[in-house]
Amino acid sequence: MNTNYLDTPIEYIKGVGPQRADALKTELHIFSAEDLIKHYPYRYVDRTKFYKVREINADIPYVQVMGKIIDMRTVGEKRAKRFIATLKDETGEVELVWFQGIRWIEEKIKYHTTYIIFGRPNIYNGKINLPHPEIEEKNEENTTLASAWQALYNTTEKLKFKGLDSKGVGRIIKTAVSGLATHPIEETIPKTIIQELKLLDISSALKNIHIPANADLLKHAEYRLKFEELFYVQLKLLRSKLIRQKTYAGFQFSKVGDYFNNFYNNHLPFPLTNAQKRVIKEIRVDMGSGKQMNRLLQGDVGSGKTLVALMTMLIALDNGFQACLIAPTEILAQQHFQTLSQLLQPMNIKIGLLIGSSKTKARKELHELLRNGEMHLLIGTHALLEDEVQFQNLGLVVIDEQHRFGVAQRAQMWKKNTQPPHVLVMTATPIPRTLAMTLYGDLDVSVIDEMPPGRKPIQTIHRFDSQRLKVFAFIKEEIQKGRQIYVVYPLIEESEKLDLKNLMEGYESMVREFPLPNYRISIVHGKMKPADKDFEMQRFVKGETQIMIATTVIEVGVNVPNASVMIIENAERFGLSQLHQLRGRVGRGAEKSYCILMSSYKLSTEAKTRIETMVRTVDGFEIAEVDLRLRGPGDISGTQQSGLVDLRLADLAKDAHILQQARNIASELLSTDPNLEKPEHKCVVINLKRLRKDRPNWSRIS
Repeated sequence: MNTNYLDTPIEYIKGVGPQRADALKTELHIFSAEDLIKHYPYRYVDRTKFYKVREINADIPYVQVMGKIIDMRTVGEKRAKRFIATLKDETGEVELVWFQGIRWIEEKIKYHTTYIIFGRPNIYNGKINLPHPEIEEKNEENTTLASAWQALYNTTEKLKFKGLDSKGVGRIIKTAVSGLATHPIEETIPKTIIQELKLLDISSALKNIHIPANADLLKHAEYRLKFEELFYVQLKLLRSKLIRQKTYAGFQFSKVGDYFNNFYNNHLPFPLTNAQKRVIKEIRVDMGSGKQMNRLLQGDVGSGKTLVALMTMLIALDNGFQACLIAPTEILAQQHFQTLSQLLQPMNIKIGLLIGSSKTKARKELHELLRNGEMHLLIGTHALLEDEVQFQNLGLVVIDEQHRFGVAQRAQMWKKNTQPPHVLVMTATPIPRTLAMTLYGDLDVSVIDEMPPGRKPIQTIHRFDSQRLKVFAFIKEEIQKGRQIYVVYPLIEESEKLDLKNLMEGYESMVREFPLPNYRISIVHGKMKPADKDFEMQRFVKGETQIMIATTVIEVGVNVPNASVMIIENAERFGLSQLHQLRGRVGRGAEKSYCILMSSYKLSTEAKTRIETMVRTVDGFEIAEVDLRLRGPGDISGTQQSGLVDLRLADLAKDAHILQQARNIASELLSTDPNLEKPEHKCVVINLKRLRKDRPNWSRIS
């Protein structure tokens, strides 16, 4: 792109000036002409259509009406003050209401003058009104201008005070776009790709995304700009993968030896599923290739990822290397340590645990065993990242629930050997394919899409608060059968008094309903000291308590096969992936298990969709797709990853076909020109540099 015009500071665009520029920078992070032009509309309305007053109803998103002002009045005082104008046409009257900018509106509006009004219908006290509508005196020019698609732009209350409501923002964007006619910009995609896909040129696309001549051109403009966004995301990921493969040789694990074969033939707790076998084969190929492995392992709760990780670590041991597994919480690290210790008990393998609460003496002994190579496997938390944790020969790092770790933390593990160890990252949060391609496009992805035999599907039921007595009766039946129960309360932040109060009230009502000596109850929440929390957890794990009342601290890491019921209170306040994770805490034994979602009758449309999805399916990938549609990629991927999917226009939930096409074309381009040296790819190099300044690539594990 030509840098001169697009790099123009925002204050020098006509209609902006210093004060508006400061507001645009603060509120919308718009600093240049390019930022302004790439502040795309969030929707469009057909301004050719005029509604009659009698046709207006609250189901119509926006209406445009024409009529005369027949009455004006200011009512209320101070904060409750509002200005009301009555608009009349030949079919009826409707009230226009302003709560802010009242003095400006009072001065602007005139009696018995015809106005064009545009706004969102609202119902108040059973009557339709139009709050804060756009209002413009009718004249020949605006009647003509109304005969086109009008773009609507995101703005803020502070910008509205500066005259930059949706229309005001649109006005300065049109000024910036008109500058493209006299300041042509260079193409950002190679001509061969534009011709192959019949894409609009960049200038036409930018013009028609803001000022579409017709619906067809708008569609082509959207496609072109979405493709470009996704093309560069994929190109960056695929290039980083190529560069890593060329730069970093991997330790070559050339053999599968006694450790692996002994475990596989003699100590496997249950037969591997075909999915587990397939994934282990993919991992073996990676680690034997001489290239460093960077693989993402996806699998639903209970699909057997830990067993795959263990067998991968045994391959490292067979080749004379050490391995480690990092978990996000002490509870999960301890659980992994116990599970692996039990599985490896008959074998001569030294396994250690290193967590934040490990005693100084134990740490020193462990450090010594790691350095001299006597410690084969190390399980731990962030404590493993510390500089004093030195291995003799670390060959494999397994990272569990990888979204809980920042990029910098993961990179720490690369320094634990002379060349980077192989990396296997695992997640029990199924990631939709489009999101995996975007977040982890530089990783190879393996999926365990099959559950071990014998696991019964969990029955999920929705109950309203008014049905609580029936739920209590059901709990008593399950406890009489010898089962255990989880009751989980939402706790968005540990400091929220309201949530903690809800949990304590729930605990008290449970104690009343389930008195000693027949029922014993554990309670766990984030405000407890770690030792107290672990004590309560262990009581439940050992079966000394029948009911565990907890916040989401038990979302990851508690494995109690005897627990058969998960009750989630205020289920409407949880995200879908969190509900699915919590449900995965039960169904780990041979008995039929249940998940009961408790809610009030007042449910938003989204909450209803989440609950209906949970009741309908236990397929984590289907749930993840719904979650992506509801929440967007940033929320799902976690804060560390959200920078990469900060897309301006493309939508990963809706544009999967464009994403796949963009990835295929980026892959083809790199296969013929991996170093982007061809003259026709000069625009790609320029644009990559430009994009590098815009946002970091958070997806890389390196």
